[in-house]
Amino acid sequence: MRQLSTHLVHKVWGRHQPPAPFTNPGDEPLGEIWFDPPPELADLLVKFIFTDAALSVQVHPNDAQAPAGKRGKNECWYILDAQPGAKIAVGLRRQMDVDALRAAALDGSIEDELGYVEVAAGDFFSIPAGTIHAIGAGITLLEVQQNSDITYRLYDYGRPRELHLEDGLRVATRAAYDPALRSRDGEGAYCELIDGPFFRLATLAEGGTVPQGRFASHALLLPLTPGVTLNGQTLDVGTCTLVEGAGGLEVAAGSRVALIEDPAAMAGE
Repeated sequence: MRQLSTHLVHKVWGRHQPPAPFTNPGDEPLGEIWFDPPPELADLLVKFIFTDAALSVQVHPNDAQAPAGKRGKNECWYILDAQPGAKIAVGLRRQMDVDALRAAALDGSIEDELGYVEVAAGDFFSIPAGTIHAIGAGITLLEVQQNSDITYRLYDYGRPRELHLEDGLRVATRAAYDPALRSRDGEGAYCELIDGPFFRLATLAEGGTVPQGRFASHALLLPLTPGVTLNGQTLDVGTCTLVEGAGGLEVAAGSRVALIEDPAAMAGE
């Protein structure tokens, strides 16, 4: 068992006071907390994201579209906290051709073309590479992604950051979001939210049992609420712990823990 080290990343769209139990020790708004990927799961990056303003409208390439020698970026979001009315954008309201989407990004009307979804704690979204997306204000979420830093910004609300419009148009699917990629946690003591080629994410509550063959090797544990122990040792909310198998994991009443693994890494062991 090994707790991963963290990196606090300050962002203009971050929060000066993230929701408890998270804290911001600096004067600049806190946007992200990253966990250093361990060698055993080097292809995964896990982070918490805190928003006080909307993030840019962006898209990521897949492995085949990424520059030579780099990974693409499939990701998923688990909503931990959301202020009333908080929204994300996933996909478009309708299919758009390249020229129409380019024009919308340039004149700002892309804001009217995004597929907005109001969110609440426990909502889950898979964000395949190529999906146009944006995280709105007032949201705290857990993001699991391929360990890649490739982001193509299509639109940034007039902020002076660099855009990557043509690269983004090249990889974007320019389509509506598939509702099958959205789900909600809490429907069982064990809830598997995604089982894909890049990562598997599930949550476990009191009385839950991890199915045989799941999280049996190297995995990451992130308590979502207090009351999670491993072999009698408390795991705090806001931490990420590398384990070899989920045996000895105990979850108190009303608590929940996220479990993450890389199926490809598991197959290679």
